[in-house]
Amino acid sequence: MEGIQHPIPRTVEEVFSDFRGRRAGLIKALSTDVEKFYHQCDPEKENLCLYGLPNETWEVNLPVEEVPPELPEPALGINFARDGMQEKDWISLVAVHSDSWLISVAFYFGARFGFGKNERKRLFQMINDLPTIFEVVTGSAKQSKDQSANHNSSRSKSSGGKPRHSDTHTKASKMSPPPREDDESGDEEEDDEQGAVCGACGDNYGGDEFWICCDACEKWFHGKCVKITPAKAEHIKHYKCPSCSTSKKIKA
Repeated sequence: MEGIQHPIPRTVEEVFSDFRGRRAGLIKALSTDVEKFYHQCDPEKENLCLYGLPNETWEVNLPVEEVPPELPEPALGINFARDGMQEKDWISLVAVHSDSWLISVAFYFGARFGFGKNERKRLFQMINDLPTIFEVVTGSAKQSKDQSANHNSSRSKSSGGKPRHSDTHTKASKMSPPPREDDESGDEEEDDEQGAVCGACGDNYGGDEFWICCDACEKWFHGKCVKITPAKAEHIKHYKCPSCSTSKKIKA
């Protein structure tokens, strides 16, 4: 499974850091690296698992042979279901199982190193503040009013409604945190919890960052996550994110 030895997390902060690293790797597999992931999950191969690693990478591999395993194992045989359902449904299913696996690994460490009630509660709260992999992959992360604000913002940008975005007529434009545009009186904690979420890395909007919106699925992405610069975005009339572009290629 994991050829590289990673430090064993022993504190709440270390377990959460391990969780975030593995989560980031899994999100990459199911979004920006989805084409590579799809082809590695050949149904003709043996039972395969998707592993997220602490260094924010991922791998598809056979399950470990040790019984019991050193760590809880992810869902077995994800490759067998690949061709028996719609690609998006399959990706969503893998995402749900990946979320379950991440939780089991985090609380395995908690049990192993004797986390008490307060430590377990703090660990869960830290984990719960992040969108799940399923929410990131399917675009159902908690955006509520921010989501509608993003749509309204993209429409106004397309018609040149906002002065600071008037130099571009596409959705490929820098985005300010939606809650602060809609309600300047809202406190910072609500902004952090309800800010726009990147469809690739799952992180909330932070600071003065360039974002781009996919015209197909209408998810927002950090420009750096999808390798699009503001200059490059100027020449894009209809942008499609890696997942939407890959989905079309696979069906073709």
